[in-house]
Amino acid sequence: MSDVLRTVRLSGALFFLWDVSWPYTTAVPDGREFAPLVLPGAQQIISYHIVTEGRCWCGMRGEPTIELEAGDILLIPHGDAYVMSSSARECGKRDLSFDESLAFFRQMAAGELPFVVADGGAGPEITRVVCGFLGCDVRPFNPLLAALPRMVRVRPPAHLPQDRLPQLVEYTLAEARQPRPGSRSVLVRLSELLFIEVARRCLEQLPAAQTGWLAGLCDPVVGRALLLLHRRPAAPWTIERLAAEVGISRSRLAECFTQYVGQPPMQYLARWRIQLAARILTDGGTKIAAAAREVGYDSESAFSRAFKRFVGVSPAAWRRSAAPSTERRAAAAHRSALP
Repeated sequence: MSDVLRTVRLSGALFFLWDVSWPYTTAVPDGREFAPLVLPGAQQIISYHIVTEGRCWCGMRGEPTIELEAGDILLIPHGDAYVMSSSARECGKRDLSFDESLAFFRQMAAGELPFVVADGGAGPEITRVVCGFLGCDVRPFNPLLAALPRMVRVRPPAHLPQDRLPQLVEYTLAEARQPRPGSRSVLVRLSELLFIEVARRCLEQLPAAQTGWLAGLCDPVVGRALLLLHRRPAAPWTIERLAAEVGISRSRLAECFTQYVGQPPMQYLARWRIQLAARILTDGGTKIAAAAREVGYDSESAFSRAFKRFVGVSPAAWRRSAAPSTERRAAAAHRSALP
C-alpha cells in the first residue's frame, strides 16, 4: 500500500470542517468539474467525510442511500457526484444544482472562507463533519482505487484501543481552532494522513469472502507475491520464479492471484512497471532508456511498445503532457503553503 500511495502521488487539495444545522442538502459535483479549482492537474479527486457529531445521509446515482452516524467515514474514491443531506429523501432527487458547490470550492480554494464552515438551516439539530478532498493519479495503473467501490462507508472499529484516527481528528481540530504559522500546510498534510488511516480501516474491515487487491494484501499467498513484486519490480520475474519464492506451485499461485487481483501475476507486474515508469518520466530528468532499465526493461524499444500498449501514448508524449500538470501541482502546493 505504501508503494502505491507514493507512486500515484497522493496530494492534499482541500480540507475543512463543516458545522451544518438541519435542514440542509448539499450536492457535490463530479470531481472532474471542481478539480481545476482546488488542484489543477490532478487526474482524479478523492472525497472523504468523517462524521464527528450527529448524523446525515448520502446518496449517489446508481447506489443505495446510506445513513452516516458519528464515527462513520464516507469515502468517494472515484470522483463521482453525490449528495449529502439531513433527509434520505433529498438524496434521491435528480434536479439538484451543483452551482452553489462549485462557487463554494472556488472561494475555499482562494482562501476566502474560514476553515470551519457554518451552514444549513435554522433547526436545532447539528451535524459536524471533517471534509477532505485529495488529488491522485489513476493512470496508467492505480490498484488501490481500482479495488474500491464507488461509495464506501467505514464504521468505527468495535475493539481497537489504539485507533489512531480519533487522535488525528482531534489534532486536526486543535490545529484549526488555534492556527499557528504554517497551519494551512499542516492541515493539508493531516488530510493526507487521515485518508491513509481511512484506507487502513477499509483494509481491516474487509469481509472474509471479499476479493480484490486490498483483500489480496491480507491473503498469505497473494500478499507474499505482491510484496515480492513491489519490493523488486525490476527483477527478471517469471511465474515459475515467483511461485518458488512464495513457496507454492505455479498453477496454484496463478489461480489465487487471479482470483483476488483480477489478473495473472505477470500481467499485474507489467502494469505496475509501467506505472512506476510513468511516475519517473513525470518527475523529469531521467532519459527514457534509463527509465526503462529502472523498471526492468533491457530494451528501450520493447519498453516503448509496452508503454504505448498500456497507456495509449509513447513515453516521450507522456512526459510532455505530464510536465504542465506537474507545474500546476507545484503552484497549487505553493499557494496552500501560504499563511
